[in-house]
Amino acid sequence: GLGFNIVGGTDQQYIANDNSIYVSWIKKDGAAYLDGRLQEGDKILAINGKDLKDLRHKDAVELFRNAGYYVSLKIQRRLQPQNGPVGHRGAGESGGLPLAAILVPGLALAATAVWILLRYRQRM
Repeated sequence: GLGFNIVGGTDQQYIANDNSIYVSWIKKDGAAYLDGRLQEGDKILAINGKDLKDLRHKDAVELFRNAGYYVSLKIQRRLQPQNGPVGHRGAGESGGLPLAAILVPGLALAATAVWILLRYRQRM
């Protein structure tokens, strides 16, 4: 399979008054997970050029099952809420930038500044 589950459709609305198809879960180490672009909560607008608007859930599932080896998805990214976390974090996962992403450039900048200062003092 493609490595993710979908929800929604005309007969199983995931969001009230919305017949759209949404990604509900991405399987770890599945095709979608390894590709890295699809996210839980994304709205899938089309698969291989076929519009998913106003389809029953089972008809959408059938399109995904018969998609073939190369799959093209047109998606709409979910809107990020202004307050609170998005999605679920497992134990040991934190949000934001890793500390190394801040420290390494900062240390490189500091080392360059010291080198320039020392070179400048030698010329005096």
